[in-house]
Amino acid sequence: MEALLPVLQSHPGPSVLVCSLLFRVAHRLLQGFPVPKVVQQDDFRSWKWRNLSVSLVHSLLTGTWALSCVVFWPEMLDNIHSNYTPLSYLLICVSTGYFVQDAGDIILSGHAKGSWEFLLHHALVIWCFLYTLYTHLYVAGAVVALFVEVNSVTLHLRLMLKLAGEQWSLMYKTNKLLNLFTYIAFRLSAQFYLTWYIVHNYSWLDHGGYFLTTMILMNVMILIYFYRLLRADFFPRRKGDAAQNGTHNNNSKKFLSD
Repeated sequence: MEALLPVLQSHPGPSVLVCSLLFRVAHRLLQGFPVPKVVQQDDFRSWKWRNLSVSLVHSLLTGTWALSCVVFWPEMLDNIHSNYTPLSYLLICVSTGYFVQDAGDIILSGHAKGSWEFLLHHALVIWCFLYTLYTHLYVAGAVVALFVEVNSVTLHLRLMLKLAGEQWSLMYKTNKLLNLFTYIAFRLSAQFYLTWYIVHNYSWLDHGGYFLTTMILMNVMILIYFYRLLRADFFPRRKGDAAQNGTHNNNSKKFLSD
């Protein structure tokens, strides 16, 4: 790993593209797995299922990877500006590659118009991660930001269960509780810790204004989605709301949530 780091650092752009291609290969391989019949009957659902399958793989991989980095190197939490390891740098390369691939999949498949909030999120992440890869700064901060992928596992599973028409199943009911817990423990807490760190150390951080603005935008987005999530899964205003996924109904082509 030590020998690989200089190669990654001297060629971050090509490294990201290689990782993006690897996720595209995963996208193709996952098409060989069985798909629920209700999903197969609709082109949009079929695409969304494939898209979420790749996202689930990314979340399982990078969420575990990010937590492991901090468990083995806890000092990264104290200095998110300049502290990092070769393994954490590689993690950001891999994750950036996924976001590039996923944004490309949404745009090239013709679903960009209904996915603008999702693409905005990807654009903010890609820009911040590329800054990190080219400057070697905030790598630890990016690792902490990837804690949210622990929650993304349950978020992706939630949407896949809805696509399959399983929103009344025991698995869905169990997952929605796990989703609530991980949303608070890993998504909200990670975002707010990063925001606090930037505000607390704003006077000396490189490009602190840009990153603080980005964090505020991200915080607004995750709070809005948290409200949608609570309303749809725990406080439906009418019976029909319980079948929604926090965006619209299952036939909607507006891809606002992840």
